[in-house]
Amino acid sequence: MWLYRRSGGKLGGKMFGAPVLLLTTTGRKSGRSWTVPLMYQTDGDHWVIIASNGGSARHPAWWLNLRSQPDASVQIGRQTYPVSALETAGEDRERLWQQMADMYKGYDGYARKTTRRIPVVVLQRR
Repeated sequence: MWLYRRSGGKLGGKMFGAPVLLLTTTGRKSGRSWTVPLMYQTDGDHWVIIASNGGSARHPAWWLNLRSQPDASVQIGRQTYPVSALETAGEDRERLWQQMADMYKGYDGYARKTTRRIPVVVLQRR
């Protein structure tokens, strides 16, 4: 992450050919800030991320943090934005899942690997 921050996303700004943002959440137990790199796509004025955790049976910690405290921040390149997270549902979820799976084929494999419904999360700028 320090490479991403230092280079403004020139280094570490892509993963498997997909763009990467840095998401900073507040720990639901510790209250500390936690930052993770995640692949994303835009949808209008929002950013879309997937809480796949590699197809694990457990949700990623960053998603549990967002469920507890949906206000967070993202860094894209050199810009940082305050955001609020919202889990999508229904047709919106399916449309965004497909958009993300078209970008990175691994998401469909992760969905087959786990019994949990993988959250599709929209980050809205505050």
